[in-house]
Amino acid sequence: MSEETYQSREERKKAEKAAQYNERNNKKPNKGPLLKKGSIVKKVLIVCLVLGLVSGGAGAITFASMMKGTPALDPSKLVDPLSTKFYDKDGNFLYEYGKEKRTKITYDQVPKVLEQAFIATEDSHFYDHHGIDLKRTAKAIFVNVTGNFGSQGGSTITQQVIKNSFLTREKTLKRKVQEWKLAYQLEQKYSKHDILMMYLNKIYLGHRSYGVAAAAKNYYGIEANDLKKMTLAQAAMLAGLPQSPNNYDPTKPENVESATNRRHIVLRSMLRDGYITEKQMKEAEKVPVTEGLVKKNTQQSMPYEAFLDAAVKEVKGKMKDVDIGEDGLSIYTTLDPKAQNFADKMMHTNEIIAYPDANFQGAFVFLDTKTGEVRAIGSGRNEFKTQFLGHNFAVDIKRQPGSSFKPIFDYGPAIEHLKWSTGHLINDTATTYSTGQSISNWDHQYHGMMTIRTALQQSYNIPALLTMRAVGMDKAKEFAEQLGITFRNDQVYESYSIGSNTVSPLDMAGAYSAFANNGMYNKPHFVQKVVFPDGKVVHFAGKAKRVMHDYTSYMVTDMLRTVVNVGTGKTANVPGLDVAGKTGTTNFDSKTSARYGYPDTATNDSWFAGYTPQYTMAVWTGYAQNGQGNYLSGDTTKISQLMFKAMMQTFGTDTSSFKQPDSVYRVNNELYIKGIGSAEVPPPKKKIEKVIKHPNNKKEEKRPKKEKELKKEEKKFKKEEEKRRKEEEKRRKKEEKHRKQDEKHNHG
Repeated sequence: MSEETYQSREERKKAEKAAQYNERNNKKPNKGPLLKKGSIVKKVLIVCLVLGLVSGGAGAITFASMMKGTPALDPSKLVDPLSTKFYDKDGNFLYEYGKEKRTKITYDQVPKVLEQAFIATEDSHFYDHHGIDLKRTAKAIFVNVTGNFGSQGGSTITQQVIKNSFLTREKTLKRKVQEWKLAYQLEQKYSKHDILMMYLNKIYLGHRSYGVAAAAKNYYGIEANDLKKMTLAQAAMLAGLPQSPNNYDPTKPENVESATNRRHIVLRSMLRDGYITEKQMKEAEKVPVTEGLVKKNTQQSMPYEAFLDAAVKEVKGKMKDVDIGEDGLSIYTTLDPKAQNFADKMMHTNEIIAYPDANFQGAFVFLDTKTGEVRAIGSGRNEFKTQFLGHNFAVDIKRQPGSSFKPIFDYGPAIEHLKWSTGHLINDTATTYSTGQSISNWDHQYHGMMTIRTALQQSYNIPALLTMRAVGMDKAKEFAEQLGITFRNDQVYESYSIGSNTVSPLDMAGAYSAFANNGMYNKPHFVQKVVFPDGKVVHFAGKAKRVMHDYTSYMVTDMLRTVVNVGTGKTANVPGLDVAGKTGTTNFDSKTSARYGYPDTATNDSWFAGYTPQYTMAVWTGYAQNGQGNYLSGDTTKISQLMFKAMMQTFGTDTSSFKQPDSVYRVNNELYIKGIGSAEVPPPKKKIEKVIKHPNNKKEEKRPKKEKELKKEEKKFKKEEEKRRKEEEKRRKKEEKHRKQDEKHNHG
């Protein structure tokens, strides 16, 4: 009950016994505060009010004047703030977030025994009055006249709803009169069941519980959908809490006796009103008040904070009007707790990865290849501190990807638009950007004619630039954007061919997953669906979108296999799994190196983005701040590969291989697109079928093309390829005249 609810017969007996005890032990009873100046006026007004109710006149005038200024009955204030609940990928509860831990339920979910317990204790005439229990109110007024104002209450359940929603907690006669007026209005507008649920969903019951559903969960572990399983003893305990939640909370050892006594009072009130029999009462009284209580959850911090932060950002981005702390959402995330626990251990300890120092940073996104559902993230080493909307490296950090961007901006577009084979030859020779700025390979050497497979395997820069030029920047940009990559100010530059643009681990994981998923792109997401309290569901998984031909995705994948098997990504290889991936490193510009005294071998960022048929993962490592001494060197550049390998070894269970599509054929370990001629190798020859004469047919079957005609087409393809190669060589020679090597650039 509230502070203003009248004392039951049992409570008065208890008070009398306490007084007798005090008298025997020469203890003075607590008489409360002395009467303050003006209190006699309040008592006179109360008498006038009572007389006014009975006979009208001056009392009625006083009553009417007090009603002035009563706030309007605003329905929006009757809506309680509801907490948001988070669930993992399998629907298991993770965490409840909100200003008040509250679960809203309907009248049909309330067990009869709980309804009866509250009504017997709080307002036994609830279904009979119109918001005000006149008999009970009059009794309370006369008790107040002879004692201290506010020492005796007469509030109905309806009045308590009004008091908690519209009025202040001050104990004045004017507030009480306004409470009566609003209570009457509430009864005219809403049904008894509606008002009862406003009360049961709002009241605070201790133990961080707002509303009976939250209390049932926190005290007894009973979910909202299982409230009908509640016992009489449990219902009586909960119904006794509103009067003093802190003092009657049975989870506190010092409260066990008072909680037991309070529960007995509720049970006797239920017996008095005929809700239970004496036998039922006695059986319930025998149950220890601590029976069935769940262990108090002392965990205050949010689990998986960085992941849930990303989920919240995603929800806010899609549904801008929702309030995570008040709207009572159920957010079903894509989180795999086992993977996230391992990720946290890997990020924040040295048990899995030996980090060079405390300032070394890393971030990654680990997602399902086929669906784009993010399973775990690394948000930074000891970086994520704040609850919601903090700095999350996996999502927020933007760094240059270096050579890990080449499949996205160079070789993927070349295969898609130019139909190049993996054996397509390109000349690694001296060249410059169109601005005249120099570009060099990581080893400062030129390697002549080579296949694009070898160029990607060895992470050479010049072939990457020449490949992008052959495609055209517009086509390269379009291809990358189809993979979820965005560009600052919507501008692209030639240096993006070697990854001088900036991306996040989330961007890279999403892009690489399309290569892994047969050319189908799923936008990476942290949320499966959001369910509103009224049952409305909003799904977050978008429809998979084809962004490249199957031959493009497979041919890029096959080249990236080579990177992992024999190229720069060997450290990331996982025995037993079909792994494809690409390294990416960036170095410092000359000004930064000179300013901080970095050696020539100093590395700024180190990436590894890769995948299996099951999972895709993009990892960034480096330092958040580039001060003196903050640079990567030696084997520290391989930590990104080790992080990838650790996750894939632990959670990779799919040992299948990427399937070669029918649109591709292999010759001498290089892949070619069927129907497309190549200077490196002729297309597969078509069989010259014999002409068959059928006994019943006078005409012959239509002859296929003769071998001579096929050779003619092949010769035509070779001629066109040779012409294109000569034109490209001519352009290279022209560019070489303007070459200036005045600055180092990103390398792989």
